[in-house]
Amino acid sequence: MKFLITGLGNIGPEYMLTRHNAGFMVLDRLAAQHGFSFSLNRLAYTAEWRYKGKIIHLIKPTTYMNLSGRAVSSYLKQLNIPVENLLVITDDKDLPFGKLRLKPKGSPGGHNGLRNIDEVLGTQEYARLRFGIGNAFSKGRQVDFVLGQFPEEEMQELPQHLDRAGDAAISFCTSGLQHTMNFFNQ
Repeated sequence: MKFLITGLGNIGPEYMLTRHNAGFMVLDRLAAQHGFSFSLNRLAYTAEWRYKGKIIHLIKPTTYMNLSGRAVSSYLKQLNIPVENLLVITDDKDLPFGKLRLKPKGSPGGHNGLRNIDEVLGTQEYARLRFGIGNAFSKGRQVDFVLGQFPEEEMQELPQHLDRAGDAAISFCTSGLQHTMNFFNQ
């Protein structure tokens, strides 16, 4: 059985450790822990990982956050993966830092990356794992906040939260959506 895990973020060193790149960070952490690596391909950095009898394809779109749908659609078609085996990992300013929320479908909730994926796929019926980044910003400063780096105290806790998100992604592929939601949604 094949799966596509997509981590959302923006390419380039200026975005590397920003809150908006939480999806990329989760996939990078998974790669480091499990010994696989990403290669630059058409529309995305890609990796293939075989784990417990599953073929897990992972992508980090190079299209920038707001055009992520193009890469997701392309790889779903190219790899012949059904949309129910798609998991999108993204940051969420409406969740406290480090909190995870897995849902089987839903609205983009103001997230432009999810909005674009919805538009390109023509559906909101795909799993999304939201990684909480908090919302400690003043009115009109949302963009600066999400494109800003995690403060030092959060950086110290970040690895354990990335690990938990990676575990949730693996569980989605190996144990299914419902079990993963029951276990990881706090």
